[in-house]
Formats: sequence, C-alpha cells, structure tokens
Amino acid sequence: MTIKKATFKSVFLTGLLVLVPLAITLWVLNLVIGTMDQTLLLLPTAWRPDVRIPGLGAILTLAFIFVVGLLTHNFIGQKLVVWWNALVRRIPIVGPLYSSIQQVSDTLLSSNGNAFRKALLIEYPRKGSWTIAFLTGIPGGDVVNHLPGEHVSVYVPTTPNPTSGFFLMVPKSEVIELDMTVDAALKYIVSMGVVAPVANSRRPIDPPL
Repeated sequence: MTIKKATFKSVFLTGLLVLVPLAITLWVLNLVIGTMDQTLLLLPTAWRPDVRIPGLGAILTLAFIFVVGLLTHNFIGQKLVVWWNALVRRIPIVGPLYSSIQQVSDTLLSSNGNAFRKALLIEYPRKGSWTIAFLTGIPGGDVVNHLPGEHVSVYVPTTPNPTSGFFLMVPKSEVIELDMTVDAALKYIVSMGVVAPVANSRRPIDPPL
C-alpha cells in the first residue's frame, strides 16, 4: 500500500511538473495577446471586424510596429522622428516626461546601449547577504558630487517578477562582475534560485568595471 501511494504521488508530481510551466506560459501569452487585442478599440467602429478573432489585435499591433520601424529606418523617416521629438519636448509637462521615457527606452532597447549587459554580485540588503544585480551605468549630475569615491549604478530585480526592483548606487570596489550572461542571471532570479546557471571554468579576473 505504501509503495502504491508513493508511486501515485510520484506520477502526480510528474504531471504537475509538465503542466504547471505550460499553464503559466499559456496564461502569460493570453494576458499579453489579450492586452494587445485591445488596440482594436482604437480603430473606427466601421473598421472593426464583426466577429472577434483572438490574436488579431496582436498581429495588427506587431505589424504596425514593424511598419513604423520600416518608415523611420530611412533618412526622411529619421528626420521626421527628430522633428516629432522636438515638437513633443516643447509641450509643458508632457515634454519632460516624454524625454525621460525616451532616454530609458533608448538605453534599454538600443543595440548600442550598455544597460543590462553585465550581471553583478552585490551585498544587499545587508552585509553578508548577496544578490544578483545588473549594471545600468554610472551616477551622473550633482549626485556624483556627494558620493565618496567611484560608484556604479545597478538595478536589483525582485523575485520572481524581475520587472520591479530597486535602483542603487554602490561603490565600484564592492561590485563583483559575474561570468554569467544576463539571460542566465534572469532565469536564476525568476526561478528563485532553483534553476542555477551552469558553472563556467575559472577565468582570469576581468579589469575593473
């Protein structure tokens, strides 16, 4: 009886291990596609399809993004983008907000940006407690005048949702650069440490950040 009970438990857990990741993945995809489908509401009523087709809004959104990127990829499109940015930045309240968001998006999405290019190990939230962070740059503005020594800006994501976290400025000497890709570090964080990255062979210490 004990053996049968153990076998039943093992089979049940095996089924959970297969279905839970699939269910969560489908839930996330449904959330994303459902949100993108709401873009159909931006179309004139006459243009909206009579029958609701799941995913149609997501396809139109992706197509629209691609077309915008295609149009702004040439010289004329780039000039229009510059003109548009200059126009929006002159609008009170909206201008500063738009500029800030644009700088962040350019840093995160640009292939030439350096944000989230390095996984780091820092002591946080207290001495003796370590966590993974991502290098986002160096402090700027008047902040630099009040920091003793050289510091770096890092982003410490929360678990299991890495889209929220904390922005910290820590001494450069207290930051350890990891021999780990950003993707591997994110998986490690999202899995709450369960999915550990494959250990690489020891390599020479990199130059300081």
